[in-house]
Order: sequence, then structure tokens, then C-alpha cells
Amino acid sequence: MNENENSAATPYVIEMRHITKRFPGIVANDDINLGLRRGEIHALLGENGAGKSTLMSVLFGLYQPEEGEIFKNGEKVVINDPNDANALGIGMVHQHFKLVDVFTVLDNIILGIEPNTLGFLRKKEARKKVLELSKNYGLNVDPDAKVEDITVGMQQRTEILKMLYRDNEILIFDEPTAVLTPQEITELMQIMKGLAREGKSILFISHKLNEIMEVADRCTVLRKGKYVGTVNISETTKEELSEMMVGRNVKFAVDKAPANPGAEVLRVEHLTVKSKVHKKNAVSDVSFSVREGEIVCIAGIDGNGQTELVNAITGLEKPESGSKIVYCGEDFTHKSIRSKIVSGFSHIPEDRHKHGLVLDYSLEQNFVLERYFEDGFQSHGFIKFGAVRDYAEKLIEGYDVRSGQGPVTQARSMSGGNQQKAIIARELDKNHKLLVAVQPTRGLDVGAIEFVHEQIVASRDRGSAVLLVSLELDEVMNLSDRILVMYEGEIAGEFKPETTTVQELGLYMAGARKQEHENIPESVQEGGGKE
Repeated sequence: MNENENSAATPYVIEMRHITKRFPGIVANDDINLGLRRGEIHALLGENGAGKSTLMSVLFGLYQPEEGEIFKNGEKVVINDPNDANALGIGMVHQHFKLVDVFTVLDNIILGIEPNTLGFLRKKEARKKVLELSKNYGLNVDPDAKVEDITVGMQQRTEILKMLYRDNEILIFDEPTAVLTPQEITELMQIMKGLAREGKSILFISHKLNEIMEVADRCTVLRKGKYVGTVNISETTKEELSEMMVGRNVKFAVDKAPANPGAEVLRVEHLTVKSKVHKKNAVSDVSFSVREGEIVCIAGIDGNGQTELVNAITGLEKPESGSKIVYCGEDFTHKSIRSKIVSGFSHIPEDRHKHGLVLDYSLEQNFVLERYFEDGFQSHGFIKFGAVRDYAEKLIEGYDVRSGQGPVTQARSMSGGNQQKAIIARELDKNHKLLVAVQPTRGLDVGAIEFVHEQIVASRDRGSAVLLVSLELDEVMNLSDRILVMYEGEIAGEFKPETTTVQELGLYMAGARKQEHENIPESVQEGGGKE
């Protein structure tokens, strides 16, 4: 199907013609055509760095194209900034949230269009509308919570509410389900279908082929900045879409041999962490262990203590007294982050911008953030820039990190998926005994997910202990050797993937079921899974 074949019977509510956008060293969009029909859900699919977010940023006024035109309802429009986009009824949920951390959820939602009378804010009225939208769309948020204190999932909901609050008719969703649970994703799919039935038009960027097959009417595929084609979802398959996207067949199952666990690497005893949002503890008296050569996964709905658990283990938060974190037989509860890194901790963080990268540093500087003091990268306190450059080029090639200017590319200018690949390259390339990976494939395309899963399994097979935290139940079932479900800050159950189902895990994640066991199950004390 050619996007230039515009039908008079179904005029495009938005049409982008011959859009070209360049950045230093790269053509992000190369003569792209895209048409969005009224009341349809149109998916935009492509590898990391294919130009999807750039194209949507052009439509939302964040970037100005060097070439090309945009039409709304057949009339040419000029979108100089997001205010112009909003005036045209175009809203966008960004992959990397555009929120002010020190503001409340409510303040972020109304920011820029604050209701007022003679300069006095009418926040009560705004709060009522936000609560109604929150209830109607199942996006339950606390309007009075500060953004810096809420989970990534809650920040995502805030972004969606921002768009709904503005009554936009053209809705851009940039990876909206990346941090949502299966139940929340199902709800969002229903919300999107409902919005389309109301006559709203949706552009939906996603790497998740199941979601695209479930919710989209049509799909446009980009590859390396170029237009590949547009297909009707009813006339294609997941395998055909993945081949259009990456140019080859992709394996959706993870190949791994049975685990052969060795000595205990990490033991968490009676870990308790206070919540920054509620009086109740975020993590309450949690105990478990991870051994060499096994992948233990923490599964659960976002906001049930996983973030605080990982932060306590990695040193980003202080646990309460009585908590104990033992690493290779040594008490590491109060060790510094530097000590943990040097001792063999690798950490792929939940928030790649806040805890994973220094966005204004170059790619090569980010690669050696945790290693610049090693002899290979410095001599008498002076950085060996040639060694750093060689190392960066090795990681860029080995992990297919795509950037406009190679090692000197500013991290901020890279696509979200390639930022994620840079963090994964840095953390997996280190000589680590423990890998703590939180949502490691968030925002990655199917080809990159396949590669990252292979690398995590290879890390396990080399004898590392892997603690995986994932909201993706397919990932949990595919990668794990043991599964621990967290609910309201506690371990609600322990499972082996071969003897459980996604449905059973869902019941424990929602709190409908809970296993009765002692605080440190015998199986955990021995480092094995329940039979």
C-alpha cells in the first residue's frame, strides 16, 4: 500500500509528506510519507534508531524538518512548537517523560493551560477533572503526590492524563506500554480502542508485535530512517512484521539450557525499606537468595516495592535497621556504590536517564563511568583517551549501538533504545559476579530483545548470578530459572517457570493469592527453587 494514494472517501486527518530530518552524522528521517485516518489506530514500527520517535517529534513540533510538509484535514499546517501542535489538537505521550520532578501530578497535568480567574488558579476545578479522567480510564493516580516520589508506571499514567486533560483529537503514544503490567496493558488497549471509536485518531509507536496485532488497524514500518511499507493488520502476521522491521527472521523463544546453580552470591535477609510516598513500608521483611549460574526474577505489578528493593541492594537507598544484604559471604548492607561496583556488581537500572547515563556526556565517557579509574583507562591519574576510544568502539560494534557520531555522540541525542543498549553493553561487558537487571529490554525492538536475552543467559552460563526485575510476563517465563512474585512489598509466592502459568502469576501479582511460608523459605536458604 502506498501512503501517497489518498482516498477521497477516507481523507487523512494528518498527512506527512516527504519528511526529511537530519542530525549530525545521520539522516533520521529520509523522505518519509505517513497518513493517519480519522478514528484509526495506526502503529509505527521499526528498530531502535529507525526514526519513529523523530518522526513523531516533527509532528508534535519538537523538531523542524529540513524537507517535507504536514497536512491536517487536507490543509497544509506549520507546527513550530508543541503549543502549535496542541492548538491543532495533537497530543503526545513521550517515551521519556516530560515531567517536572518537584511538581505534583496535578501541577504537571495542568502545566501550561492552568485554569484561572483574573490570574488566580482554580486548582479545585482542575483536580476534579483529573480525578474524573483518572477514574474513567482506569489510570489511578494520586494528584497530590510529587512526581519524584512516584514510580515510573505512575509517571507514565500522568503523561497519558496530560494528553486526555487537553481534549486532544490526534493522540501520539510513544512506547506507552513499556512500563505497564499485563493487566494495565490490556486496559490501555481497551482505552485506545474506545478513544478511536469516539473519533480520535491514534499514532502508536511500539516494538511489541503482539500489541500491534491486537490494537492497530494499519502499521507503517521504518528501517534505518527509510519508509519500508504500510500494511493492514488484518492481512499480515507477527513474523512478517518482524521481518519487515529488521530484515531477517527473529526467534521469539529464548534458547537456554537448564540452570546449574553453584555457590550463593546474594542473600537478602529481612530487608525493609520505607516508602517515600506512604506511611506503609515499600519493602517489608523480604528474604531470598540468588546463586551462581541462575536467573531469579522478581515479578509483580509496578509499584509493589521492586524499585525500592533494587535500590537498597544496589546502594541507591538505605534499608531500615535489621535488614541485611550479604554478597559472596560478606555483609554489604552499608557498602558504598563504588565498593559494590568494584566488587562485581552490575546494574541495569529502571530509569536509564536518572540512574543509567550522564546525558550530557559522550557515549565513550558513559561507557567508562564505572571503570575510568582502572589501570587500563588511566595512568597516574590521567585518562588514556585512546584506550577509552578503542573500548567504546568495541562495545558499539559488539552491541550494535547506533549513534550519529560514534563514540563522541552525546548520549542525550541518541534514541531511547540505543541509550538502553549502551547501558547494557557497559554493564554486561564488566567482569561481574552479580547482575541486577531491571526492565533490561524496555524500549528495545524484537531483534535487540533477542540479543539482550542471549547475553543475559550467557552471563548466567559463565557463572554470574542474575537478579532480573521485569514487568513483561513473557520475559519472566522465558528467562527465569526461579520466579518470586512481589505484592505490596512482600514476597507473595515462589515458582518455577516450567510448573506455573502466566495466569497463576497474574493472580499472585494482583494479591488474589499468597503462598504461606516462613520468612526465609527452606528452598531459598538452600538456594534452590520449590519443587
